[in-house]
Amino acid sequence: VPKPSVHLFGATKNATAGLNSATAFADPMLNLGGKEDAESEKLREMAHTLSALDAAFSVGLPVSLEAELAAKKRRANNKRGGLGYVSTPSCFPQKPAPVFAQREVFERFVHDSLFFIFYYQQGTYQQYLAARELKSQSWRFHKKYYTWFQRHEEPRFATDEFEKGTYKYFDYILKEGRDIGWTQRFKSDFTFEYAFLEDELV
Repeated sequence: VPKPSVHLFGATKNATAGLNSATAFADPMLNLGGKEDAESEKLREMAHTLSALDAAFSVGLPVSLEAELAAKKRRANNKRGGLGYVSTPSCFPQKPAPVFAQREVFERFVHDSLFFIFYYQQGTYQQYLAARELKSQSWRFHKKYYTWFQRHEEPRFATDEFEKGTYKYFDYILKEGRDIGWTQRFKSDFTFEYAFLEDELV
């Protein structure tokens, strides 16, 4: 009996082990004479089928769809924002120090530190304290552009719905391989619509 090459799940495997077990099952019936040729052929086909099944199990069962979707979700979460949960040495601090829950500490941070905490500690008390400190320094969060603006000068034009002038803003977008972003920039003749002004934080 020739050794079949089995193609399963994109892998090619010589099913020697499976064929050996299947051939052992078929051997007693292979030399029965002319009358048994049809039955011998059926046994040979069965040997090939069994060897293919053995090869399939040796390649490995496919991962369940649910497990694969969970793995994709974990990978996506790790990419989003660049911060995934990883195992770190037990000697590293495992919880934020209590001092980082005090507003007075945030008053000492430079702008870059406050922006980092705001963008990379989402949903935490530290993000709240960073935003509160930025607002106390006359920075205002723009809900459409998801960034912080500060007046560089008094607005040249203002109504009940918007103001227009030159603003300083924080460019938080980092592009891989390019030395741009994560810096303060100026935008002249910018219209800041009050509808996009965050005014919920107290």
